[in-house]
Amino acid sequence: MQNQVPAQIPFTAPYFAQLKAKYAQLTAERAEVMKRLQTAREMGDLSENGAYKYAKFELGSIGRQLADLKYLLTHGFVMKKNPSPQKVEFGCTVKVIAKQKEVTYTLVSQYESNPKEGKLSMESPIGSALLHKKTGDEVPVETPAGVVLYTITDIF
Repeated sequence: MQNQVPAQIPFTAPYFAQLKAKYAQLTAERAEVMKRLQTAREMGDLSENGAYKYAKFELGSIGRQLADLKYLLTHGFVMKKNPSPQKVEFGCTVKVIAKQKEVTYTLVSQYESNPKEGKLSMESPIGSALLHKKTGDEVPVETPAGVVLYTITDIF
């Protein structure tokens, strides 16, 4: 079996900066937990040492988060946003009308998406349907409730 090279992951500049800050924060927390672990280890009997067990648990949790962040930072890059996009693309904000309601979405990667904040993954049903469309286009999107027609009113 061949090793697959992971694809590059696009991020917006603010989100990539958040990832770096979180990595630095967790690295500092890990150092503190290591100190607590050493102190707890020096207390003696580890079988009934709650501080030791909790520090080991915390260390494992931080380690997993650091591994995830390292992967994203290693394979991620900041995708430059087109200042005047003619079509819907990564990082642009698009206004649409669906069911007589105007909604605004920003297209991002799956790692950055947050529908509550209006950030849609390019891989999501709506995001992938809007991708590469222009202002004025009517885009049908299959939803559990049936097909919804989105009309693109602005791209910026």
